[in-house]
Amino acid sequence: TAMPHHFFAYMNRMKYIRRWGLMRNTQAENDMEHAFQTAMIAHAIALLGNARYRRDYDAEHIMALAMYHDASEVITGDLPTPVKHNNPVIRDEYHRLEAIADQRLLRMLPEDIRPTYEALIGTEEKDAEWRIVKAADKISAYIKCMEERKMGNREFAEAETSTLSAIRRIDLPEVQDFMDDFVPGFGMSLDEISRD
Repeated sequence: TAMPHHFFAYMNRMKYIRRWGLMRNTQAENDMEHAFQTAMIAHAIALLGNARYRRDYDAEHIMALAMYHDASEVITGDLPTPVKHNNPVIRDEYHRLEAIADQRLLRMLPEDIRPTYEALIGTEEKDAEWRIVKAADKISAYIKCMEERKMGNREFAEAETSTLSAIRRIDLPEVQDFMDDFVPGFGMSLDEISRD
């Protein structure tokens, strides 16, 4: 019998990795939920870019990149942003740890499909497709902040302001279009978004 591969059993455990660990949440969010939302948003941004700005994005590839953008956290856990970014030594070491985790995950795949996943996990985050994933990641964080505010939680107020400011500095009109066309609804009630 063939040796079992544990890649997807590991990926399934993304649902146990909690985000926003240092912050009081009214609603817990896990990495699996975040990955799905980020993938949906990235896919939509790519489609907007293609439809409105004559881009040539591979929207499905971008969606897959977004789905796996935090894959290493199933091994490393989610290090809170203030810890990760306030010290360059910690940030650099954490990036090295992420790279080791990515390689470990890739070794859990059969060799015949591993190259496909190597293009999704632990790839260089500087190309145009990654810009969309990073934007979608920020938008997902912004939506989380909005939802917490809607529930009366002030814990995310500063994160909401700084995240919105970072998103508005992204010079991709398709990102701004997503913000203007779709994000306002996240601040509304079910009754409000259900009206024709």
